[in-house]
Amino acid sequence: MTREEISTDEIAKPVGPFSAAVRADGFTFVSGQVAQDPATGALIDGDVSAQTEQVFLNVSAVLAAAGKTLDDVVRVGVYLTDMADFAAVNAVYGEVFSAPYPARTAIGVAALPLGAAVEVDVIVG
Repeated sequence: MTREEISTDEIAKPVGPFSAAVRADGFTFVSGQVAQDPATGALIDGDVSAQTEQVFLNVSAVLAAAGKTLDDVVRVGVYLTDMADFAAVNAVYGEVFSAPYPARTAIGVAALPLGAAVEVDVIVG
């Protein structure tokens, strides 16, 4: 199996030893994205809805670098520091995806990078 790194200057640089995305065997795996401002790398100001909107802008930028769009996503992982935010995240999610919706998992976690409220990773076929 060959792994091809996907990167873009349209998001903040990864802060660890990982790629923004990797293509392998016909799939593209996008690493978890939080609501980082692409210009500063800092977490944006705003509530969980604003963070979720920025997350999907970041995911979209990585997908564009891979020649894909949100319409190509087959699986989504959503990580929330407060499951009470599920409805707000779901509202934004419903705006960025259309039927048939990708398969999805939503997981409550203790903490996320930079103090983010939400993180999302995706797989594209």
